[in-house]
Amino acid sequence: MANLNGMMAWTFLQEIEVPESVNDLLINGEEAHIAYKTLRDTAVVTNKRIIISDKQGLTGKKVEVYTIPFKSIIMYSSENGGTFDINTELELWTKAGRFKLNLNKKVDIRKLDKLIAEAIL
Repeated sequence: MANLNGMMAWTFLQEIEVPESVNDLLINGEEAHIAYKTLRDTAVVTNKRIIISDKQGLTGKKVEVYTIPFKSIIMYSSENGGTFDINTELELWTKAGRFKLNLNKKVDIRKLDKLIAEAIL
């Protein structure tokens, strides 16, 4: 996770199996749809939010968990990578500010785009 001009940003490297540990965070009626490997941990997209776990410190035993509820998203944009781009980007405008998700070329941006659209529209 990095802070770019006041904007929080994370990098999603590739799609992975949804980790069992996320079940402790889910509320009634919430379902995990997809998960991604991030630089230090994982991100899970549910039918209600995006949950990003970020291991802290040298040992990684301390974990900070960020939640971006879909109901807080006002607008979003997706930029698919051009011929020479390594990453694609998804930018979210929320009531709390802007967030950027950098997606490795292994991540299907249209699949993620569709999940977010289904949740907020």
